[in-house]
Amino acid sequence: MTTTESFTEPASSPLALLLLGRGSDPAAERGVDCPGELPPASDPRLVERAEAARAALGDRAFVLGHHYQRDEVIRFADVTGDSFKLARDAAARPDAEYVVFCGVHFMAESADILTGAEQQVVLPDLAAGCSMADMAEYQQVVEAWDVLADAGVADVTVPVTYMNSTAAIKAFTGEHGGTVCTSSNAERALRWALERGQKVLFMPDQHLGRNTAVLELGLQLSDCVVYNPHKRDGGLTREQLRDATMILWQGHCSVHGRFAASSVVEVRERVPGVTVLVHPECRHDVVLGADLVGSTEFIIQTLDAAPAGSAWALGTELNLVRRLANRHPDKRIVFLDRTVCYCSTMNRIDLPHLVRQLETLAAGDVVNRIAVEPRTAENARLALDRMLALP
Repeated sequence: MTTTESFTEPASSPLALLLLGRGSDPAAERGVDCPGELPPASDPRLVERAEAARAALGDRAFVLGHHYQRDEVIRFADVTGDSFKLARDAAARPDAEYVVFCGVHFMAESADILTGAEQQVVLPDLAAGCSMADMAEYQQVVEAWDVLADAGVADVTVPVTYMNSTAAIKAFTGEHGGTVCTSSNAERALRWALERGQKVLFMPDQHLGRNTAVLELGLQLSDCVVYNPHKRDGGLTREQLRDATMILWQGHCSVHGRFAASSVVEVRERVPGVTVLVHPECRHDVVLGADLVGSTEFIIQTLDAAPAGSAWALGTELNLVRRLANRHPDKRIVFLDRTVCYCSTMNRIDLPHLVRQLETLAAGDVVNRIAVEPRTAENARLALDRMLALP
C-alpha cells in the first residue's frame, strides 16, 4: 500500500479569509465572502453532558447530521447524509418523538413536511440558515411569475426548485405544477419538466441549473438566461424570456461559489496526477475544468472506492473534505482552494447548541421547533412527492 502525506489544512490569510463585516473579495460573487477561520473544538466537558442527555432521551429522539457538520456534532448523529436523505430518514422513523436536525433551516422544514404530525422537528440553533435559500424569497418569486405571465410564457414554464430552498418556495413550485430536485436527480427533474413545458424556471442555484442543462441535457449556454430579482423584470427583456429554455434564478452557494477556474489550474500544478472532483453547485468554468462532478453522496462514494495512493482535489465544503481525508489516510486528499472557506451557517450548529437542545428535550421542554404552516406544507409536499415519483 502506498503511504501518502496527511491532510494539510488550507492556510488562513488576510486576503482570502474575510472575517464577517471586515472585508470583501471583489473577485467573488456577491454574497460569497468567506466568513473566517474554522471555529476551535468546543469544551470537551460538553461531551459528557451530550452523552448523558442523549442516553436519557433514548429512542424518543432521532439525531440527524448533515455531511457538512463539525465532527464534534457528527459523533452524536444517528444517521448522516445530505439534506433530502436525512429528511427521508426522519420520515422513516415515525416512532421518534423528536427529530433533532443538525443542519440548516430549510432542511428542518423539509423534515417537518415529511414527518408525522405528532413528531416535533427541532433545529439546535435557529440562526443556522442558508444563504442560497435566502436568495429566493417568496414574494420575489411571485413577482417573477408575473413577469413571465406578462411576457406570455408563464403557461409554458414549469418551476423546478432545488432542495436548498425554503418551504415557501417549494410550496410555490408545488402549486404551479413543478417539482423539487437534488444535485443527484437534477437531470431527471429537468427532463420531467421539459416534457411538460417549453421552459423551466430553476431556483435558487443558477450554477446547478446551468451545469445540468448544458452538461447533462445538451442545451447551449445561449439557451440559459439569469433572472435577477433585484432588477426590474429580472433584468431581462420579453424577447430574452421567450427565447430561453432555462430561466435561472440569480442565486448561488456561498461555499461552492468561491472556487475559481484558477483553483483548478493551480492544484494541477501543485499535486501531480491529481483528480479534480467538484460539486455541481460550482461555477460552470470550474466544472468544465474538473475531471469529475457530482453530488455530496457521489463525492463520498467516489473517494471510498478510489485506489490507495491516488490524489484528489475536492471542490466542496471543508468539513467534509477534512473528514474524508482522515478516513482515507492511504490517499492524498486536498481542498481545491489554497485558503479556508467553510459553510458558516451550517457550523452554527456546534456542540454547545446541541447539548442545550438535547438537555431541554430530556427535561420535557421543546425549544427551537420548526413547524411549517399547514397550507405551505401541503403544497410543498406536492412538489416533493413529484420528485419522489420521478423515473
